[in-house]
Amino acid sequence: MVSFLSLLSLATVALAASRTSAPSGCLVVSKTAASNQYKTVQAAVNALSTSDTAAQCIFINQGTYNEQVYVPARKAALTVYGYTTNTNSYASNTVTITQGKSQNDSPNNDQTATLRAWAANMKVYNINLVNTRGSGSQALAVSASADKQGYYGVQFKGFQDTILAETGAQVYAKCLIQGATDFIFGQKATAWFDGVDIRVLSTSTGWVTANGRDSSSNPSYYVINRSTIAAASGQSVKAGTYYLGRPWRSYARVIFQYTSMSNVINGAGWATWTVAEPNTSNVYFGEYSNSGNGASGSRASFSKKLSSAVNIESVLGSGYKSWVDTSYLS
Repeated sequence: MVSFLSLLSLATVALAASRTSAPSGCLVVSKTAASNQYKTVQAAVNALSTSDTAAQCIFINQGTYNEQVYVPARKAALTVYGYTTNTNSYASNTVTITQGKSQNDSPNNDQTATLRAWAANMKVYNINLVNTRGSGSQALAVSASADKQGYYGVQFKGFQDTILAETGAQVYAKCLIQGATDFIFGQKATAWFDGVDIRVLSTSTGWVTANGRDSSSNPSYYVINRSTIAAASGQSVKAGTYYLGRPWRSYARVIFQYTSMSNVINGAGWATWTVAEPNTSNVYFGEYSNSGNGASGSRASFSKKLSSAVNIESVLGSGYKSWVDTSYLS
């Protein structure tokens, strides 16, 4: 007799989709570029018009691309696909874009990013974005600096400041986000993180978020929904090492809801920015219906236990379905 779990597993496999060839109309990037293909991602981006309005797309074949990619503003919607045998997960990603710039050798955070995404209406699927700098300086995997950006089945790996969610409405779904210091941060974006696996690295003290909302009129809002927090594979992280966030600016606004938290999360949940500059006077740090050992404890006095969950419309607006790939949402 076939068990229920076996049937469920078979159903999951049946639902899994592959993307091993370029969708129609896409420019193709390949390590062994043939005619009409590009050897680097940046070369393909540069080949696209920034003034045309027709939708654009790039397909990247398997391999590791050692480069920094800058996508400037454009009039067209842009979609970037990575080769994968399972589009529903980051686990089967075969495309990695990687480099190691940090603010030690760049004038600002944005210019350290592996992907500098300055194009509105941009989607990225099944690509690993990695900054190899490690500890010691700001070093981004992505600088998401435009409206209506979506990242689906993407791995973001860094140490400090991995994701800069800076401007506009953004969604991160079924992604891996890895880091140690303020590794989801930014100033003005409204960002919805859905079904993401947040993985933390070995360090003495760490913070998942550092929201930079600086006034009551600033729209910035981060919501982490139906996600998980745990030590990264192969990392030894002591219980209580990490905080859900600290306020980069005094109106910081971050919510964790329906999220499973391992004991890497400190019982206080949230931290001040620094002892000398706490930045807690107007923060909105909240939790709702979280689970796991890291979800319990005597939470910081400046945080809140919410009576209901935040809905996606409150963060991304009522028209979010027009630009979000809702098939990736929980």
